[in-house]
Amino acid sequence: RIADFQEVLGEPTVALGKLRDLCFSGIPFDGGLRCLCWKILLNYLPLEKALWSSLLKKQRDLYSQFLKEMIIQPGIAKANLGVSREDVTLEDHPLNPNPDSRWNTYFKDNEVLLQIDKDVRRLYPDMAFFQRPTDYPCLLILDPQNEFETLRRRVEQTTLKSQTVARNRSGVTNVSSPLKTTPNSLSEYEVLPNGCEAHWEVVERILFIYAKLNPGIAYVQGMNEIVGPLYYTFATDPNSEWKEHAEADTFFCFTNLMAEIRDNFIKSLDDSQCGITYKMEKVYSTLKEKDVELYLKLQEQNIKPQFFAFRWLTLLLSQEFLLPDVIRIWDSLFADDKRFDFLLLVCCAMLTLIRDQLLEGDFTLNMRLLQDYPISDVHLILKKAKELQDSK
Repeated sequence: RIADFQEVLGEPTVALGKLRDLCFSGIPFDGGLRCLCWKILLNYLPLEKALWSSLLKKQRDLYSQFLKEMIIQPGIAKANLGVSREDVTLEDHPLNPNPDSRWNTYFKDNEVLLQIDKDVRRLYPDMAFFQRPTDYPCLLILDPQNEFETLRRRVEQTTLKSQTVARNRSGVTNVSSPLKTTPNSLSEYEVLPNGCEAHWEVVERILFIYAKLNPGIAYVQGMNEIVGPLYYTFATDPNSEWKEHAEADTFFCFTNLMAEIRDNFIKSLDDSQCGITYKMEKVYSTLKEKDVELYLKLQEQNIKPQFFAFRWLTLLLSQEFLLPDVIRIWDSLFADDKRFDFLLLVCCAMLTLIRDQLLEGDFTLNMRLLQDYPISDVHLILKKAKELQDSK
């Protein structure tokens, strides 16, 4: 199989159809094949091999530019504020009421950042990977000469401020000691020494920059679960030259992937043809075609697709299986030329594989089955989904 991949990827122009067919059945990890295939399938790398190196250089430089504009420059402005008081005009003043002022933006960004921070720290808690330091910390940001405020410092300062003053229900303000932090606070996490950063911090940066560049959608909970498997795959690439640029490459692949699935995250589109409600209904209408008895049973128990399929579809099943299995499912999803039509069939396959239990179970039992899916063999699920696809 590896030889088949090498042959297709060795051509001056990659034959996309052939590559999709190969990837659909799973991509070997060896030699960084998966990282390369995903970059092609997610339209980050063009099919003409000769263009790869110049494109990668351009995109990675662009990402450095984003870091400078969205993290470093605001951080410098904040750090300088205390130094040069006389230069501070109303325009630059943190109390400037103008909604377009730089400070207003800064404080709004902090709200988004705190939400991202909470979510990325919890990424795959059963795996040590995201808590470990990366071999390639971002030198632009971790340069010991830097005086500016990094995202890590921003979070620490904002969290401390919000913890110090807590208002109780009757309106009396308690000033608690920041040292007695709540159990769910920063103290739970080992802070890495200066000059190091954990993999989750890299994911935090990717999501923060995405939110800044896409204000229409910004950050929605769950995006961390989409970026996690992408970043993990690129950051464990056996090819160190590619691994070093995992952050920038993940950012662009995530952006391309979000361009295809972002409608799932936009509440106002829920009921439109491209929204999530339509897709959830589609899971049921497909099930009705394939297994009417099971469909009627779920209808009769009033088990609506949003009770389980919402998470399955929006997060591309990343919460239902262990990370290596999610990655294997994504090989097939990214290889699907109709983009994510196959995901609907995977969801149907998951339902039909537990049909006997669902037909016997009551509402409570069935909800538990669907929200904590019992089958862990993803090969069986993908095989069943393929059968459903072929029986169309």
